[in-house]
Amino acid sequence: MQATVHEFDHDSGEGSVLTDNGRVLPFSHTVFAASELRHLRVGQRVSIEVGSSGVSRLWIVGIGSGQRIR
Repeated sequence: MQATVHEFDHDSGEGSVLTDNGRVLPFSHTVFAASELRHLRVGQRVSIEVGSSGVSRLWIVGIGSGQRIR
């Protein structure tokens, strides 16, 4: 699923995304750390997987282990 970064705190590594259907979903510093990304900016497009407590995986296609730009 695609989403847009809604909020991001670089110091804590926590933030939220806005899905294409208008839902705001939080992500934890653990999810951000696992993404292998160093920074996110508000308005940036990302791919996500959603779990019971919000975003469970966050990535940008082409960045990170096993990712290929298509």
